[in-house]
Amino acid sequence: MNENLHFSFYEDKLGEDASAEYFSMLDPGTRLFMKEYNTIEDCTDEAANPFNYKKRLEEILSCPGNQGILAGIGVQGHFSSDQPNLAYMRASLDILATTGLLIWLTKVDVGRGPNQAEYLEQVLREGYSHPGVEGIIMFVGPAIAGFNVTTLADKDFKNTPSGDVVDKLIDEWKYKPTEIKADSEGSIEVSLFHGDYNITIKDPVSNSLTRWNYNMIEDDTTGTVHIHINA
Repeated sequence: MNENLHFSFYEDKLGEDASAEYFSMLDPGTRLFMKEYNTIEDCTDEAANPFNYKKRLEEILSCPGNQGILAGIGVQGHFSSDQPNLAYMRASLDILATTGLLIWLTKVDVGRGPNQAEYLEQVLREGYSHPGVEGIIMFVGPAIAGFNVTTLADKDFKNTPSGDVVDKLIDEWKYKPTEIKADSEGSIEVSLFHGDYNITIKDPVSNSLTRWNYNMIEDDTTGTVHIHINA
């Protein structure tokens, strides 16, 4: 349900519960999103602040027929050319995450300006690192396709600075094995994103391997793991 906080097209034409009724009519196996702009981007837009978003979504989900349906939170992420308010973005995501529903950033872009690429990277890193965010969709592309806000490639398909940022982050975030050597005391310290990790410890003397799975949980706010290996 798109921009349900700023506009009320269906409600004006079909009644105050129109959006909720649409949710109840759709495939129960499909996750249904309410998608809005300025919920994480602009602290001055009171209509779409995270409290109002949460309240409206709870109203929709509490209507008859909607209990237990799959639902999700969509925040568009149209940021201006000004320095993004990352503290507000983080606080908004924290509030939305209290619903327990999956959050997607659905149309991320940053307005044109001298710091566009830098600000885009800040926004993407903030979204990616939040434990409540499941995925990010960007409203970007090459100039030849008509994108004129955040352009990843020029008319000759050569990367813009924003395109370089996206390529860098995709390479940084994609799965790849990492080898870390313990110090002389047998200790390792590594910073991790929230998620699941397969860890293998190799004894260089005996060549024996010890494996275990580790889950960096939401409650671990440090994001740092300390491992000590007894010799």
